[in-house]
Amino acid sequence: MSDVAALLDLCRAKGLRVATAESCTGGMLGAALTDVAGSSDVFERGVITYSNAAKMELLGVAAATLADHGAVSQEVAREMAEGLLARAPVQIAVSVTGIAGPGGSEHKPEGRVCFGLATAAGSATETIEFGAPGRGRVRAAATAHALALIAGAAHGL
Repeated sequence: MSDVAALLDLCRAKGLRVATAESCTGGMLGAALTDVAGSSDVFERGVITYSNAAKMELLGVAAATLADHGAVSQEVAREMAEGLLARAPVQIAVSVTGIAGPGGSEHKPEGRVCFGLATAAGSATETIEFGAPGRGRVRAAATAHALALIAGAAHGL
């Protein structure tokens, strides 16, 4: 049984539903969850908010937060996850925003990915520096990390 199937089984056993808000992963997290047959009783929805406008319109991310911190920040990741939790009938909302590459800057290097996790108990954020192993590897690593965050939240609920 795959790790994703086990995650879905855990959520199913606890009656938990999940939603995702993705930027740099572009739907890879939702795809990973829906690659498992029967996932629809756990995975409620996923939104790809690649642009700042989408983050504001679909998730309620504040323009000031984007202006003050940039899209790749824990502050934006938090607002993405909290906005999704407020809009979806789920117990777990996770967000991903980052710089998959190529490119980046001195202040926001390639491979930096910020994650947000929101549940009724509150929200948390973290930033992981995956380095610059290439766009595909950063996106795959970010997807795997987000799945682990969902698993951790499911275990705690």
